[in-house]
Amino acid sequence: MSLTLRILLIIISVISFILCVMRIKQSKLKIENSVVWMTGSILLILMSIFVDAVDWVSKKLGFMAPVNFVFLSVIIFLLIQTFINNIKMSLLNEKIKDLNHYIALQENKNKKEEK
Repeated sequence: MSLTLRILLIIISVISFILCVMRIKQSKLKIENSVVWMTGSILLILMSIFVDAVDWVSKKLGFMAPVNFVFLSVIIFLLIQTFINNIKMSLLNEKIKDLNHYIALQENKNKKEEK
């Protein structure tokens, strides 16, 4: 892995970690939502510091270059985050549907009481 890529990974990871911490302090991000991002940032920092370990793992898994392993790790991380977000969206959609049903029932009840 080139020195430029390592420095870039460290800088981006540190920035994302700091942004998560700042958003938590401002109460704009819940801790349970930021755990995945903070973990990903820490893993990228570790991967850019311990290049020999990434080299060894990428060779054992059959990657042509360690950078391909890093890219695959990032893709897997983003897929996991997308999956988690889809689960949360599905739950929120169900809650919205239940709320719509409740409001419709309340409006129907109020109309009957007015008559």
